[in-house]
Amino acid sequence: FGNALGSIGGDFASTSVNPAGLGVYRSSEFTFTPSLRMNSSSSQYLGVVTQDNNVRFNVNNFGMVFTDAPKGKRYERRKWKAVSFAFGMNRVADFNRNYSYSGVNSSSSVTQVMEADANMFPDDPGSTVPLTVPGYLGFQSYLLNQTSGGAYYSIVPFGGGVQQERTVRERGRITEYAISLGGNYQEKLMLGATMGIPSVKYSVNSTFSESLAPGNTSPNPDKFSSLNYRQSLAINGTGINLKLGAIYKVDDNFRIGGAFHTPTAYALEDSYTPGITSVVDNITLEMSQSNGAAATNKFNYSFISPWRGILSGSYIMKGIGFITLDYEYVGYNSMGFVYPTDDGYGNNYTLEETNMNRNINSTYQSTSNVRLGAEALLTKYFMARAGFGYYGNPYKATGVNGQRMDFSGGIGFRDKDFFADIAFVHSAYTVQAQPYAINYDYVITGNPATIPTATTDFGINNIAVTVGVKF
Repeated sequence: FGNALGSIGGDFASTSVNPAGLGVYRSSEFTFTPSLRMNSSSSQYLGVVTQDNNVRFNVNNFGMVFTDAPKGKRYERRKWKAVSFAFGMNRVADFNRNYSYSGVNSSSSVTQVMEADANMFPDDPGSTVPLTVPGYLGFQSYLLNQTSGGAYYSIVPFGGGVQQERTVRERGRITEYAISLGGNYQEKLMLGATMGIPSVKYSVNSTFSESLAPGNTSPNPDKFSSLNYRQSLAINGTGINLKLGAIYKVDDNFRIGGAFHTPTAYALEDSYTPGITSVVDNITLEMSQSNGAAATNKFNYSFISPWRGILSGSYIMKGIGFITLDYEYVGYNSMGFVYPTDDGYGNNYTLEETNMNRNINSTYQSTSNVRLGAEALLTKYFMARAGFGYYGNPYKATGVNGQRMDFSGGIGFRDKDFFADIAFVHSAYTVQAQPYAINYDYVITGNPATIPTATTDFGINNIAVTVGVKF
């Protein structure tokens, strides 16, 4: 029902939204949710539309809840009517998607990125080889040449048009291991806390290719034919956070809830491996890790995620169902990086950290998310559910669309000792991105031009089946 778990409770997934929902439990349970995720994408770049898709099997969550709920006279004597301890895993982010786009570009080339990097930093003393990774790859693959004054320039005659294509394959997830405690005080106030330990696993493999477009008659003295620029990035790490929540039962029908999520402090490691293949003057040159011409670069750092606040209300109609609403506020501009002051090689990244966090603050804004869910009892054992989620745009720039909408529906079965649910969730969002960024202060080929933007519409369909046993 749209992940609107802020005040309804009684679901293990609420440990990652409002852990006070554990106060609803009156028995212990085990729950497990496998799912099938089907992603589709449609990209438009320079007037050309490209489509892609992929299918993945996931485990959305599994968990155990142990509940102590007294009965009879013991129930009447105790002020804490129920106390629950829970632990398990919730998948809180999924990064699996494929997309690609292509078109003919006559205003810029990816080799200008290499050109700018090569000119930005001086060569090693006594050497004519650029220091930076993109500049080094471009020079060694003969995609950069030098003027008589020693400046680097791209040999690609993009003014007459180059056929560009980018393919991206992303994989990974954030799974949060939750250790939670919640209780019910006097059947009026429910309190809960979760210590979250998220585990991050992310990888992206992208390929960007350029070749002379048909009809390109621009001068080509270096006889450029094509290039294939590959980048592989893997991010792994763990974090820790705290979630605190409360639910107040106004009467038998109405509940209100609130929760606060501290920022997550992550310790992460990036592993970046580039590679490039070029065809120049009918000679194929390859720079890759396999032939020892390109190396993997690793970087360890910390990341602080945004804080979150959630307000919620639920209206419960006994024997009929319920409707519930969550409002979530996320402080995206509060997130930031912490870079090492000494990486073991004498490098201090204080300036890079300051610049990165300044860019985050100027790029991102706080935003609001809204989730709405409902359940209707069909019979004594069966119920139907529906939900909607709207996730606001975190970007300050006008014209950048970063919002997302989720639509969900499902049906469930529940008796005294067993429950099972099947749900379908459709998510839709749009991503606008440029394939590369050029620092024109260090480019000598071509005037500053607008780099084309690729617009990709994503559709995600997730079928999830939950089974659980009460004991």
